[in-house]
Amino acid sequence: MFSQTATAAAKRETGGGDGSAAPEVVRRSRYPTRLTVYNEPPELEVSIEEFEGFALDRLQVLRAIEDAQLRARGEEDMRKRVNEALEKHLSLHTNRSKVSPRQLVAERRKDHVSHFILRLAFSRTEELRGWFLRYESALLKHRFKEADLAEKQELLAAAKLRLDLLSPAAKEERLGEAAHFYAAHEQLFEVEFERVLDLVSRLQVVLQGGRAYVPQSEVVALLLHEFRQTLTRALAVCAKALPQMGEDERLVPVLQNLSNQTARSEYQSTGVAGAVSADSVDALGGNFPLCMQHLHTQLLRDHHLRHGGRMQLGLFLKGIGLDMQEALVYWRRAFSAMTDDQFQKGYAYNIRHNYGLEGKRANYSPYSCHRIITTNAPGPGDHHGCPFRHFSSERLRAALHKDHLTDSEARDVTDLAAAGHCQVACTRHLETAIQRRSRSTQPAHVSAITSPNQFFDLCVAAAKPDSAQNSAAHSTLPSGS
Repeated sequence: MFSQTATAAAKRETGGGDGSAAPEVVRRSRYPTRLTVYNEPPELEVSIEEFEGFALDRLQVLRAIEDAQLRARGEEDMRKRVNEALEKHLSLHTNRSKVSPRQLVAERRKDHVSHFILRLAFSRTEELRGWFLRYESALLKHRFKEADLAEKQELLAAAKLRLDLLSPAAKEERLGEAAHFYAAHEQLFEVEFERVLDLVSRLQVVLQGGRAYVPQSEVVALLLHEFRQTLTRALAVCAKALPQMGEDERLVPVLQNLSNQTARSEYQSTGVAGAVSADSVDALGGNFPLCMQHLHTQLLRDHHLRHGGRMQLGLFLKGIGLDMQEALVYWRRAFSAMTDDQFQKGYAYNIRHNYGLEGKRANYSPYSCHRIITTNAPGPGDHHGCPFRHFSSERLRAALHKDHLTDSEARDVTDLAAAGHCQVACTRHLETAIQRRSRSTQPAHVSAITSPNQFFDLCVAAAKPDSAQNSAAHSTLPSGS
């Protein structure tokens, strides 16, 4: 698929070198349309320089989308930020533009190849796959919304969506009075409701007998569902194939460098809080992210947590600097309603196990945001999980008010969470807390939160008068990641 000598192949693929070819060259090329869902892998050669350069440019765009979700004030600002990143790093002109056919094909070739390079680079871990899937989907959604009608139709045709168009008569027959939910002349597609859960959660469609009726204006939801499903399977295939690359000295270091630049690999705590003892944990609770605040509060109230909560909070405390001996002391005090014998038999082993001193002696790391959000959802009586994902809007708003956010600040964070941007909401919560502590009139800006321990480190660093420490904590992640 890739090679180090590809100049001639690149020239052939982009239609020669003089830029004077007719538009027919584009229509007969490998890339006749501007937008794609990347169903077919590239069967061409690229140089090592292109391999890395293409991927880095695409990565800049995906990180810009992530940053825009955090920083943008409204949809138009979001659109402007993403378009600026695309224009700078990954432009895609239409067939009607005045650029040369050679440039058109070259842009599409870069877009196509760069997607598959990052697909390979981000297949290594579940968290990397989740990050790539989220922001590739966001990029496709943005491009679809910006496209004209003809481009949208070409993309939907290429995606081969299974769509059952409802006739006006069938619309009245199947929906009855509910048909008035839609505009009179709006075309509807009948699909399984599982394919448009986002629209269902936002009350944008009518449901009847397990079927959802999707208006043409919302067909992008179907496109994104199919794209995510296909890309999820493809990433799993890449993850299995990646070990076969062995120790390729050309590509493996490049792929590792690409994935490391998102900081979605395991977060390493900075130790900014210094030595943490059983006596100091409760005093540090004001620096905990909302998920750990909730667990800490419930532990102090009930003197007990179920297994999911103990694992989430216990590994977090390990990450902020609580060693094993101090952890045993802390949890024994917290579980004050039981006898020493009950604690030793039922809980001490698991604490030592988390520190790698029992069982297979694995040194377990604190849970990342991605793991907390996407696995082991809390049930009745549980307190683990992510408040921005698992709390109702009312409950989340109350928790934010308790943490001293104003009505406006709480509404801003709650709206982000309701839109599914859990980590963005958590980051906004931290920025609000830092601004309040510093008594600054300027908004605080921190990198996107990927770990509860990252939240803690940044929060503690912001409270320290030593600006060097503060700066160090803020630079633990690449800007905009």
